[in-house]
Amino acid sequence: MSEIDRTLLKYTPLTEVHVALNAKMAPFAGYAMPISYEGVSVEHKTVREAVGIFDVSHMGEFLVTGPKALELLQYVTTNDVAKLAIGQAQYSCLPNTKGGIVDDLLIYKIAEEKYLLVVNASNIEKDFLWIQQHNTVGAELRNLSDEYALLAIQGPKATAAIQPLTSTKLSEIPYYHFEVSDFAGFPHVIISATGYTGSGGFEIYCKNEEAPKIWNSVLEAGAEFGIRPAGLAARDTLRLEMGYCLYGNDIDETTSPIEAGLGWITKFSKGDFVNKSSLLDQKSNGVSRHLIGFEIQEKGIPRQGYSLFDADGNEIGHVTSGTMSPTLQKGIGLGYVVSEHRKAGSEIYVGIRNKKIKAKVCRPPFYKK
Repeated sequence: MSEIDRTLLKYTPLTEVHVALNAKMAPFAGYAMPISYEGVSVEHKTVREAVGIFDVSHMGEFLVTGPKALELLQYVTTNDVAKLAIGQAQYSCLPNTKGGIVDDLLIYKIAEEKYLLVVNASNIEKDFLWIQQHNTVGAELRNLSDEYALLAIQGPKATAAIQPLTSTKLSEIPYYHFEVSDFAGFPHVIISATGYTGSGGFEIYCKNEEAPKIWNSVLEAGAEFGIRPAGLAARDTLRLEMGYCLYGNDIDETTSPIEAGLGWITKFSKGDFVNKSSLLDQKSNGVSRHLIGFEIQEKGIPRQGYSLFDADGNEIGHVTSGTMSPTLQKGIGLGYVVSEHRKAGSEIYVGIRNKKIKAKVCRPPFYKK
């Protein structure tokens, strides 16, 4: 990295490790992050078939504690936090007051009156201020983002690869649950059965100073299982094959959870929450556009911002995420279209280099095990 980069970018505790591994580094959300090591296709295939390790320490972590923690979280998020048991995680979002989304996030219930929120790197400051602004009940809120690292060990061989590093029986941690346990010689590490790849595995939350040893221990333990480090480029193709939303692409301040197909994390049966009445109106009366998945039927790779058309050449929406699927070897994407074109099997067209390329609307995930 150049000297100017060093003054402008934040670094994770593993930056020097990535540089030593000859990773292709680039700015992402204000951080110097590894984009790839050996190439996207190799890293993608490794995660689908064996096990890969990602540094995602750029993600933000907030701690919400005290007798009013649940009350605050119920108001600022769409999902029902009261349903969480200790040791369970939940996917949710922070709605804004205009029908859009401040951010999507994970909520971990660490103990009674103690919750860990995990937010997107580009939104750390914005999210913290937003939650603080709505904290009229006096919950205790701390931003721990600069103190903690996050590693994702993903793939079908992840459990076998890292089992020797902990006394916790990893196969007994259900999906979207976690344990606070020993890991790679360190106590009190969060081992979470979550991820963003669709291939199973775990996410490891640890202190910054513990991250290099844990990274190296995982690579050593996983060597016999074919583990490889993977960068953010493969993380993106993996999540897109699953149809998972990426903040800033598929969801943002202008997209509602109802439009984005996130009605399942919008629980109107709980008490009041930010913009509940507006979102309930959308659910009851419908919305004019929907986020859909699509597969290209000809040669072509869809990219963010490309226009979507109907068979008559009328523009009906735009692509929010697109790539060449390394697994399926075809172009896939997500995008918003006017509601009448949302039905699976519908024929749409993607504007690629002044051509309209045929595509078919389909329900994600694109990748099925």
